Amino acid sequence: MKAVVQRVQSASVTVDGTRIAHIERGLLVLVGVRTGDREADADWLADKIAALRIFPDEAGRFDRSLEDVGGAVLAVSQFTLYADTRKGRRPSFVEALRGDEAVALYESFVARLRGRGVAVQTGRFGADMQVALINDGPVTIILEHPQRGDA
Repeated sequence: MKAVVQRVQSASVTVDGTRIAHIERGLLVLVGVRTGDREADADWLADKIAALRIFPDEAGRFDRSLEDVGGAVLAVSQFTLYADTRKGRRPSFVEALRGDEAVALYESFVARLRGRGVAVQTGRFGADMQVALINDGPVTIILEHPQRGDA
């Protein structure tokens, strides 16, 4: 699994003109699931994000986690994170997991965050979404679970 994590002052998702999710201070997390990912990958990613120290302390250093500051997560499924652009001009998405398996792993990721006490809002899996955010910092970090056998 892969995630693009953005520290935000606020973020929201709109589908068909209706805002379906909104958070204030926290993290916008774009989540990609690839073929071969397992529930252990979703757990690792959720645990990493919940404890990632990317919020400033009183001295301005990155020393506070999402859990420390009581921030929320807006999780948005993003199969395009696994785009392969090595050949031609049209991206290939053969690595991206599709269907019920992808939904299950995305939902497992969300459940793991909630299990850690994190407030989580979500986009709508597979929908055409408009995502708005006010990036804080800006701080943007890309996380990907280590390769199989490295964990």
